[in-house]
Amino acid sequence: MTTWYFNYGTDRLGPFDNKQAIDQARQNPNGYCWRQGFSDWLPIQQVAELQGNASPFAVPPPPPMSPGTAHEIDYQILGEDMQFVEIELDPGESAVAEAGAMMYKDAVVHMETIFGDGSQKSSQGGFMDKLVGAGKRLLTGESLFTTVFTHTGSQGKVHVAFAAPYPGTIIVAKLSDYGGRLICQKDSFLCAAKGVQIGIHFQKKILTGLFGGEGFIMQKLEGTGLTFLHAGGTVIQRDLKPGETLHVDTGCLVALTDSVQYDIQQAGNVKSIIFGGEGLFFATLTGPGHVWLQSLPFSRMAGRMLAAAPQRQGGGGRGEGSLLGGLGDLLDGDNF
Repeated sequence: MTTWYFNYGTDRLGPFDNKQAIDQARQNPNGYCWRQGFSDWLPIQQVAELQGNASPFAVPPPPPMSPGTAHEIDYQILGEDMQFVEIELDPGESAVAEAGAMMYKDAVVHMETIFGDGSQKSSQGGFMDKLVGAGKRLLTGESLFTTVFTHTGSQGKVHVAFAAPYPGTIIVAKLSDYGGRLICQKDSFLCAAKGVQIGIHFQKKILTGLFGGEGFIMQKLEGTGLTFLHAGGTVIQRDLKPGETLHVDTGCLVALTDSVQYDIQQAGNVKSIIFGGEGLFFATLTGPGHVWLQSLPFSRMAGRMLAAAPQRQGGGGRGEGSLLGGLGDLLDGDNF
């Protein structure tokens, strides 16, 4: 027996048998449908089987998704200090993740490693277009490849889970709630619904690119679907009003909406720079818009671990952020 599913924007209906599917198509033909054997969701009006025709025939494949749309997926976040996300897929639904992020999956979930992000935009064009798209990901410090996980079964719900490479918090954001675009740090993307486009964002100001903590290139996420970011430590969200400015340590910025102005500012006077341990610059974020901040950037944690690691006989350095360097070691007794 053939099992059908229907998609009307945010509403997902099914499973239906053939007769029920034909009745549903007559009641509301303005949507998409899927059954086993379809590579993706198809417009109901283009599927002859649902028009009362007893004999099915091959349907010319239209664009799998409308431009800028993504699959609708369900999820749950598990864990506290070391979180992971479990995504629930209906038949035909897909999620895309960074290579190596998978924790576990059900057996009927098909895994395919591809160039780019698996969105409609990245799947169009020839091999060179896909290679250019993958090269953009390489500029952000990510892998050339992403992995697409698809529910290939005919019925029921299945699960696939993704975990981050270090302790922290998972941020869930639906891009349609934030103007269809987020700018985030280069290593924060974990996974998303298929259809989300993963690109690059260039810092236009030279000083911001040099001293902003993330360099000239950040990640840009575009589309309408759910996306999952990973941040270190505890995450807070701030809604900035028009003209409201927030000063942030450059490493603590995780993501911001496209409407937020991002710049850098010198961190106080010379004494503060030398002895304050907070670096030369901090980020200035000016609203309107939404920002996400992390309490423990991975760079800070890695720097502390590297400084504490034995590098010579007698121990290693423990300082963080100060320009005193070896002089500080002498003062606090590390070299004795």
